[in-house]
Amino acid sequence: MRSELVFGATAYVPNRFLLIGLASKAVRKLHRPNTRIQNTANDVLVRFSRANPMEVVPSNQHLASFRLPRAS
Repeated sequence: MRSELVFGATAYVPNRFLLIGLASKAVRKLHRPNTRIQNTANDVLVRFSRANPMEVVPSNQHLASFRLPRAS
């Protein structure tokens, strides 16, 4: 059932509103023509329950020290 998929995905995204926002964006990106949107939504929730969609991406340290020239 889809409710079980939602509860599995909330382990990684505790805010339900954020979860639905992320899921809707993912469904739009992953949907293939001639398939049911419901199946795509279920696939997205399964992926969210297996992987952390809110994983922190490490920043590049060398970009933080880069300075832009000031306009005169």
